[in-house]
Amino acid sequence: FDAGAALEWGTGMGKEFYAKGSNIQLGPGVCLARVPRNGRNFEYISGEDPYLGYQMVGPAVRGIQSQKVIANAKHYALNNQETNRGAVSENVDERTRFEMYYPPFRGAADNGVGSMMCSYNKVNGVWSCENPTTLALELKKWSGFDGFVMSDWGATHSASLAQGLDIEMPGAGYLNNKTLQMMLQRGDLSEADINDAALRILRQMYKVGVMDAPKGAWDVSKITANVTSAAAADSARRLAAASTVLLKNDGGVLPLKPTTKLAVIGLADDAAITHGGGSGSVVPSYIVKPLEGLKAAAPSASISYVSGADPAAAATAAAAADVAIVFAGTLSHEGGDRASLSLDDGCSDAVQCGKNSSSQNALIEAVAKANAKTVVVLSVPGAVLTPWSGDVAALLTNFMPGQQAGHAIADVLYGKVNPSARLPITFPNKENETEFSPSQWPGLPDPAKPSGPPANANYTEGLLVGYRYYEAHQIPFTTGFPFGHGLSYTSFSYARLRVDEATRTVAFDLTNAGGVAGAEVPQLYITFPDAAGEPPLNLKGFRKVTLDPSETVTVTFSLSGLDLSVWDATAHKWSEVKGTFKVAVGASSRDLKLKGTMDNL
Repeated sequence: FDAGAALEWGTGMGKEFYAKGSNIQLGPGVCLARVPRNGRNFEYISGEDPYLGYQMVGPAVRGIQSQKVIANAKHYALNNQETNRGAVSENVDERTRFEMYYPPFRGAADNGVGSMMCSYNKVNGVWSCENPTTLALELKKWSGFDGFVMSDWGATHSASLAQGLDIEMPGAGYLNNKTLQMMLQRGDLSEADINDAALRILRQMYKVGVMDAPKGAWDVSKITANVTSAAAADSARRLAAASTVLLKNDGGVLPLKPTTKLAVIGLADDAAITHGGGSGSVVPSYIVKPLEGLKAAAPSASISYVSGADPAAAATAAAAADVAIVFAGTLSHEGGDRASLSLDDGCSDAVQCGKNSSSQNALIEAVAKANAKTVVVLSVPGAVLTPWSGDVAALLTNFMPGQQAGHAIADVLYGKVNPSARLPITFPNKENETEFSPSQWPGLPDPAKPSGPPANANYTEGLLVGYRYYEAHQIPFTTGFPFGHGLSYTSFSYARLRVDEATRTVAFDLTNAGGVAGAEVPQLYITFPDAAGEPPLNLKGFRKVTLDPSETVTVTFSLSGLDLSVWDATAHKWSEVKGTFKVAVGASSRDLKLKGTMDNL
């Protein structure tokens, strides 16, 4: 929920890609987290909300392309599971595609992204990279995308230039001279199709500045260079801290005092988790581990460490400390979905995640019983279950924190950085809380091969993805945490909601009511008139606002006609909804402070 951080992140990546001799970056990933167990959720900037994705992808794209590197939004379209990703058909109606899954890609296009990558899966029975409906029609014609479409590696099944593909990767098994000449002769392809693909590629190279780079800039031999600089490390530290979500802080146990006696337990040393697996992984030149970061932040503090492999020994260490900090987590990777949302799945490699990786829940419970001031830090690739959340004093997640993990989490724990990030996904109370059927995920086999792999994943939930489902079914949070949630070391008050129907603006006063400076992320949600058939709650605005103690500012959100529209699958265009809308602003999807209405007549 931080557009400034996304810009800094994109700019930093663009600089490093340029320094490694690459003029295109295969990112950002923007798919929606439809399936909480999707193995690639950690790669995707959209979380579970299309508006969030639309707003966050733009700064990332601009940052990357400011460095003469073409950005590539992926994976278009509906690559929302890794289970049988190379064959499964994602079956989705047009309205759901446009309202839920296309907005992040539209956000990339609206910010000038040079390229997009089509995905391995099928969409409604047709391979993504040769789908004339999703590529040529919906992406290029209706949405006006003027960049080029690249296949995922090996995702090409035909010479599909006429259907909307522009580049086949990694070779030319289909888009080669011989095949294209034969297709031209048969009339299956026109010269205009070839020219259009070439123009799309060249246009972006000139627009981004690839052609203006000095001689030697694009040199494949640079790929092995270590381009990490001191400035890049500082940025990584800043971004990891800014992305840490404080989920719970009972009794103000955080921030820590420099003299607090700590028992550090779990994945804080050699087994620290910093990145996910697969092609989205980034192996850094060095890693600052959490234990190292804590010791550097408080050199005079008494800090002991135990691995957590023996819960009894961990409990003993916790009992002897003022505060116990358990570092826990799990992993995911490209090519497969997670076995479950439990911390006890995903870290089967004892070298990678430590010997206690299959019993982390029991470890946390044991430590919490031994010390009432137990803090848990979760490094996770997405949603995770926290059945013990009511038993610990504080809980944070830094997701995949990167090479500066140790310094960044120490900055937050000791209060050098006041946490302000928000959950881009829902943390459920239990497994499959949205009640996906096998037909929805991972999908049903081909009727002709009933014992085969999933062949059809049916999006029958429509628009009720993530928090929208929770709101529609009024599911309370007992051990989990809602979309948009995140705490601070200070407190904020909301007052004086004003709705101006003429300008379609929603304004209110935001005050830092606590004793330290901090940033709040107020969020605007709207409810459509019943006849529109929309979910009960829809994010339509957010902003990170930094305030000193007692400072008050007026925050104003503006709603566009598109924000008040639904996709008309008959007319194939956006249709603005008329009537009375409910509006609400607050600190999360479940912490709505001010409510009102707005007539759109």
